[in-house]
Amino acid sequence: MASEEHTAGGSAVPLRLAVIIGSTRVGRMGETVAKWFAGRARDRPDLAVSLVDLADYAFPGHYPEQSSPSMRRFTAAVGEADAFAVVTPEYNRSFPASLKQAIDYAYDEWQAKPVGFVAYGSGSSGLYAVEQLRTVFSALHVVTVRDWVGLDLLGDDVAGSGEPYDTDDRVPAVAAMLDQLTWWGRALRDARHAQPYCS
Repeated sequence: MASEEHTAGGSAVPLRLAVIIGSTRVGRMGETVAKWFAGRARDRPDLAVSLVDLADYAFPGHYPEQSSPSMRRFTAAVGEADAFAVVTPEYNRSFPASLKQAIDYAYDEWQAKPVGFVAYGSGSSGLYAVEQLRTVFSALHVVTVRDWVGLDLLGDDVAGSGEPYDTDDRVPAVAAMLDQLTWWGRALRDARHAQPYCS
């Protein structure tokens, strides 16, 4: 019989997936894209999905000596999650400053957890933003999953409302990324329960 501790970290408990909206720009597509992705993730009974919108946090303009309430609230949301899906635009072949600022507010809370990416851009489908985010998250001891979801704003990937189309190639891409996040999320959650991660 499994122990209570093992059950708490085992695969029977839904994985807590935080979908992070990385853009705070007025008129952004990120919220629409994130809600579309979260809806697909919520179709899975093995995931408990929450939206973490950076626009909901009043982060300070300058890094303070002590953490602000918004900083603490964000790092708590990161700490509570077992896995992450970051929704990001590509700005000038990188990702938004708002996202980098938020990422840097946490450290231990990110460690030994997986992250996947849903990116959008003009022509590149957000590839450059994703590759730079992989570098940043690797420094935080985060496992970045191989598959990601990219949307080309210059093509036929999104409707006029900004919601992505469920195309024949996009549905499998979402499924593949969620499969990888779930596998790594369970494995790393069990590992953290068995032994604290040491960076």
